[in-house]
Amino acid sequence: MSGKLTLPILLLVAFFAMSAGAVVAPVLPFMVEPLSTSREAVGLVLGVYTFSTAFFMFFLSTVMDRLGRKTVLVPCLLINGVIGVACYFAPDLRTLLILRFIQGIGIAGMFPIVMTMIGELYSGLGRVDAMGKMSMTTGIGGVSAPLIGGLMAVYGWNVPFLFYGLTVPLAIIALLVLPETNMPESRSNHSALDLARNLKEFRISYTMFLAFAIFFLLYTMVIYIPFLLKDGYGFDAKQAGLALGFQGIAMALVASRARILAKHWGKQKLVRTGFMVTGLALAGTIFANTLLWNMLFIFLFGVGFGMVQPSLNTLITQVAPPKMMGGIVSLYNIMKYVGQTAAPLILALVLFNFSLRAVFATSSITAFMVAVSIHLAGDIYAGLDDDE
Repeated sequence: MSGKLTLPILLLVAFFAMSAGAVVAPVLPFMVEPLSTSREAVGLVLGVYTFSTAFFMFFLSTVMDRLGRKTVLVPCLLINGVIGVACYFAPDLRTLLILRFIQGIGIAGMFPIVMTMIGELYSGLGRVDAMGKMSMTTGIGGVSAPLIGGLMAVYGWNVPFLFYGLTVPLAIIALLVLPETNMPESRSNHSALDLARNLKEFRISYTMFLAFAIFFLLYTMVIYIPFLLKDGYGFDAKQAGLALGFQGIAMALVASRARILAKHWGKQKLVRTGFMVTGLALAGTIFANTLLWNMLFIFLFGVGFGMVQPSLNTLITQVAPPKMMGGIVSLYNIMKYVGQTAAPLILALVLFNFSLRAVFATSSITAFMVAVSIHLAGDIYAGLDDDE
């Protein structure tokens, strides 16, 4: 029975790891007044937790391969739930940012362990399929989490933080049901220096760069689309959450076909095309002059993201040395959160000095440049599709 529940539980963990940002994203514009802050500063509610996640994920990168997976996962789920609920009581922005920083410790161990356990439990196209289901779950979360956050915000800007409390019972279920995939005889005592040496392998370091890039682009949409919809169409938090949900629908639809797309196109071509699609979507928001066009470009971005994410998640588990998979996957996920952290910091400067359109133009150009770099890199993942 527990075997049948393993993947669903891992998918739930991935969902809650993703929801750390998605639940509160549509509420950001409506935090400005009660927290007596600015629209530039309020983006740190997302940025500080992503920075914290990346920071603590670095320390967990070696711990994960020395200890059992559940030994790390269960405390992380508890921290996320307890501190997430504590955010509800934050009286000001400073306190909220401190709590979000602590919450990042919990998030730091969730995504890497899910990906590592999938990499250890599945192989070949079965691994692609499981990674696709994980991306589909986060895509569904992209639909439901912003909507949940928007609906809960009807009762107060801080109410969405109570949603994180659900990871407390999930921690208990994970402890009782999940198998241990990192048995004592398979554990490694490698150091951070050993992990750093592996970054000299171009395929590993380049895959991490691509993770940084796609999540930088994702947070362009997550943070600034609500502002665009509020300024241009008078959207409230619930409506902004629904709009972001179109992106999640597209992610889920495409990610559910990850196995088929990877089999027919190959993962590298799929990633390159996905970056091109996200670039087109970001460019489209600059020129869209109706709500319908904006919604279409939000959906199109989700299509591109859904093409990139499952393939990258699979590739990093393929190029990582087996005994260092947990550490390499952690570093890979660090780059995701570095991308999420960099987006509000860099793009806030663009917004302050130029305009909202310049924000989307900057990220659009970035997406196309990454697609070009993948083309110039040649067949760096040659042979990996053959294993499937």
